[in-house]
Amino acid sequence: VQLQASGGGSVQAGDSLRLSCAASGLTFSRASMAWFRQAPGKEREFVTSVSWSGEIRDYADSVKGRFRVSKDNSKNMVYLQMDTLKPEDTAIYYCAARPEGSITTIASRYDYWGQGTQVTVSS
Repeated sequence: VQLQASGGGSVQAGDSLRLSCAASGLTFSRASMAWFRQAPGKEREFVTSVSWSGEIRDYADSVKGRFRVSKDNSKNMVYLQMDTLKPEDTAIYYCAARPEGSITTIASRYDYWGQGTQVTVSS
């Protein structure tokens, strides 16, 4: 299984970014997917998750109303649209896959992880 995250970059506060995660080696249409992030000196934290169908989504309170996750089963892709970015969103963003099971905020329940993509938001 491979998860390849991309789309990170350096932006100003208030800007937008769209992260992408390309998945291979798993039955993507059955997998729950998630994004986590880790800021320097902090633990990895849950950002958002999306169900196998793409219809059920969950968000951390800190990103609700600003971030939107989507899943394209025809392309084996999951996306994270991030709007109104804040300096506190600065982190490495990781996509994660859970081939079997429902969405969850618990990192240890995701079996596969991508390499991460850096997002830096300056004020």
